[in-house]
Amino acid sequence: MADGVAGPEARELAAEIIGLLTRSGQTVATAESLTGGLVAAALTDVPGASNAFRGGIIAYATELKAGLLDVDGHMLDLHGPVYAPVAAAMAAGVRTRLGATVGVATTGVAGPDPQDGQPPGTVHIAVSLDDDTVVRTMAVPGNRDEVRRLTVERVLGLLLGRLREECP
Repeated sequence: MADGVAGPEARELAAEIIGLLTRSGQTVATAESLTGGLVAAALTDVPGASNAFRGGIIAYATELKAGLLDVDGHMLDLHGPVYAPVAAAMAAGVRTRLGATVGVATTGVAGPDPQDGQPPGTVHIAVSLDDDTVVRTMAVPGNRDEVRRLTVERVLGLLLGRLREECP
């Protein structure tokens, strides 16, 4: 993604992730809101990604998170889409829906305006592996492009860390 939002760090992380997944016989699927497909693009930019990447769902609209990713509608009504448990449900949902061994998810507010009472830079990322889901919440600094770029790097970093634990 030389001209995209993701930078060199994301490309390096993605290459290592695809290598680990391929060697271990695992697969990954992505559920993206905030990043709008940038995580999937970073992963599929790696030669040989078809050996490990199952697919992705860009669920930008809130109702799609419930309909496509099995996120609890009541939780969405109460807390909105920018909520750590929503990221966890998205990651688990995409893993199940797309038949992958690992699911990753991003949700948050890139800006420039707040959303659902959350300030720009509020980000939740998740990795679901073997029915164990890890979620990270962070305040990511910068403008819209920077928030999205850093989110891609951070979710790929979280994914790589989980894979290294599973596939030493």
